[in-house]
Amino acid sequence: MSNAPLTPQRILEAAEETLRRFGPDKTTVVDVARALGVSHGSVYRHFPTKAALRDAVAQRWLEGVCAPLRPIVEDEREEAAPRLRRWLECLSTTKRRMAREDPELFTTYHKLALESRGVVDEHLETLARMVTRIVADGRARGEFAVREPEAAARAVLSATSRFHDPVHVSAWEEPGIDAEFEEVWALLLHGLATRSAPTTSGE
Repeated sequence: MSNAPLTPQRILEAAEETLRRFGPDKTTVVDVARALGVSHGSVYRHFPTKAALRDAVAQRWLEGVCAPLRPIVEDEREEAAPRLRRWLECLSTTKRRMAREDPELFTTYHKLALESRGVVDEHLETLARMVTRIVADGRARGEFAVREPEAAARAVLSATSRFHDPVHVSAWEEPGIDAEFEEVWALLLHGLATRSAPTTSGE
């Protein structure tokens, strides 16, 4: 048995290593406990179920995606349009780097995240809130003419999903992917800066 204090952080690190070795289908709490040199009951004291542990691992991975995005959102010295582009590029390059450096582990984490729908939904809401803040800032500065920043933010994420949603991972290394992004970005920028016509009561 290990004499080092057993913390959630240590458990998650061991769970990640175990997932790397066995994959999500074969990894058990007993495997994680064995890697730590503790009883599985000790692990359950921090994570009461296997599902709770898997959710925590998925949440930790998704937080690794969000961490470099937050400083971009907070940097209000920069105009909103270049800040939004930088945010989208950071999201895309972070995912692409993860997939390129360790494709098997990337696939493992993606599968794990899909099984933790609540965690994924919260992650998507976090991304939407970040983009909403940038778009709202652009509207306040007069850069963007959108009426509803939140709706516009969700449209931005939907329009750019090919460049950051793991469902499209096979396309990320295609030669024309960067040119595609430029085309989508040009359309998004035009749409954000164009004031929509007011609706009439009869429509």
